[in-house]
Amino acid sequence: MFTKKWFIFAFVFLAGCSTSQETNLEALLAGNDKVSKVSVGQSFKFLEGPAWQKNGILFFSDVRDNKIWMYDENSDRFTIFRDSSNAANGLMFDKQKRLIICESGAGRITSIDSLGKYEIIAEKYNGVAFNSPNDLVIDRKGGIYFTDPRFGSMENLPQDKMAVYYCDPEGGIHRLVEDMVRPNGIILSPDGSTLYILDSSSPYVRSWKVQQDGLISEEKKFAELKLGENKDHVSGADGLAMDVKGNLFITTRVGIQVFNNMGKFLGIITVPEIPSNCTFGGPDLETLYITARTSLYKIKLVNPGILFPLK
Repeated sequence: MFTKKWFIFAFVFLAGCSTSQETNLEALLAGNDKVSKVSVGQSFKFLEGPAWQKNGILFFSDVRDNKIWMYDENSDRFTIFRDSSNAANGLMFDKQKRLIICESGAGRITSIDSLGKYEIIAEKYNGVAFNSPNDLVIDRKGGIYFTDPRFGSMENLPQDKMAVYYCDPEGGIHRLVEDMVRPNGIILSPDGSTLYILDSSSPYVRSWKVQQDGLISEEKKFAELKLGENKDHVSGADGLAMDVKGNLFITTRVGIQVFNNMGKFLGIITVPEIPSNCTFGGPDLETLYITARTSLYKIKLVNPGILFPLK
């Protein structure tokens, strides 16, 4: 017969076994506490948009130099993939192995396939050009979520808002969020049920429930970012990556801030330069690649990362 005392013990034990939330950063670092520089001897102007290709190649943008680069992890070699990139920023491969590109300078979302075929996927909302598409994530249906801020000059801003959009699999464009100052990094949860969006001018990470049609509802403040000595509440939150346990790795002014899947702050990965974005790569997807201003860095982690789109 179970006593009341035994029942309480069993309940606590099972509850403890059912949770997998990380409680500190050290548990994720595989004994490493420092990032290493990958791009030794290379000269870049402003790196962004890392995207891992499963054949061992990392693609990334040099926004200010108007190029898309490739880094071959196997040969430790850098080569230019595309010159005159229209200030390409965020990058991601879709299920057809096309490289999907946020062309911030041209105000559109485009693609390049393995044979070099170039297509425009989205370039207008309500008949008006986008501002400067910045970052994106692709869902399992092939729909593309992307942010559309403007950094720099605010003159001749095409859209009336700096907003977040969803390009559905049929090509329809839906404006989802329009109350952010500078919408930037965007990603899905490991099961695709939650959408996370960063606002570079806000200390909050916001999340939404993803509906069956790809639209979103039930907005929440998922987490609050650390600001360091900065007191103006501008986090500089830029890009983000997700591991298989739902831990978020968010690039900010003070480094890569890490939160578990419940929004608990775990710590900060320090980077020699201010990081702009990050993604998982390597043969086991346990390497976090980091674009940080003029350099590319990496750090080995315990958990594999998520590559979108989900299967």
